[in-house]
Amino acid sequence: MRILLLAGTSEARNLAHALVERGHQVTASLVGATRAPRDLGCETRIGGFGGEQGFRDWLAAHPVDLVIDATHPFAVQITDRTARVCADVKLEHLQLRRDPWGPADGDNWTFIDHPAQAESVIQTGSKVFLATGRQTLEQFAGLSSCTLICRQIDPPEEPFPFENGEFLVGRPPFSIEDEVQLFTNLKIDWLVVKNAGGVMSRSKLDAARQIGLPVLMINRTAPPDGPIVTSVDAALEWLDAHYQG
Repeated sequence: MRILLLAGTSEARNLAHALVERGHQVTASLVGATRAPRDLGCETRIGGFGGEQGFRDWLAAHPVDLVIDATHPFAVQITDRTARVCADVKLEHLQLRRDPWGPADGDNWTFIDHPAQAESVIQTGSKVFLATGRQTLEQFAGLSSCTLICRQIDPPEEPFPFENGEFLVGRPPFSIEDEVQLFTNLKIDWLVVKNAGGVMSRSKLDAARQIGLPVLMINRTAPPDGPIVTSVDAALEWLDAHYQG
C-alpha cells in the first residue's frame, strides 16, 4: 500500500518503521521545524507543501492509497487542511492523535483555550517557563510584566521576540530529576504547556507536581471528523482490519 505519513512526532517515527517492516510503500513528510530530524526509515520529504493547493498538487502527482496524519496535536492548520483535502478528493485518511494529559493527585493545573489568556492567570512579575515551542511565542505578548524562558531544540536563528525573554536550548528526552533541578535552579513560578500528551514529554509535569509548581495547560482544539487512533499499535490494527475487510 502507498501511504503518505505526515510526521513530526515520536509516534510517527515508530509508525513509519512499523509500516515499512510490513511491506508498505511509505513517504513521510516533515515540515522542517527541527534542523536535524531523526531517521524515519523510509522516503522522507522535508518542507511544507506550499499551502492547500500545493498539497493538492502533490497528491495529484504522487498517488497514494492512504494519508496518515501523525503530526503534533497542535498542528491545527495541517490537520484541518489534510482532512478537508482528503475528503474532497475522496482519499482515505487516518488521524493518529495521542491521548491528552490529565491531572493527578498533587497537580496544580489551570486550563486555558488560547495563549492570550495566560495574562489573566499568571501574576505580575512571575518567572515563566514556556514549554510551548517558538512558533507561538508572539501569542504570549500579554506577559510583558513577567520573565519568560522558552525551551527549544535548536539554537535560535532570531532573537527572542520580547525584551523580557530568552531561549533555552535543550533536546529531549528530559528526566524528572533533570526537570526538577532546572525549574528549581531557574526559580520558575509557572510552567506553561500545550496539552500534547505522550509519555516522553510528561517528565516536566511530573517534576512540577514534585516541587509544587503550578501549570498553565493549553487545551487542544477539537479534531476534524474521521477515524482517529491514539497509538501506533492502534493505527496498525486499524490498517489491518480496514484493508482485510
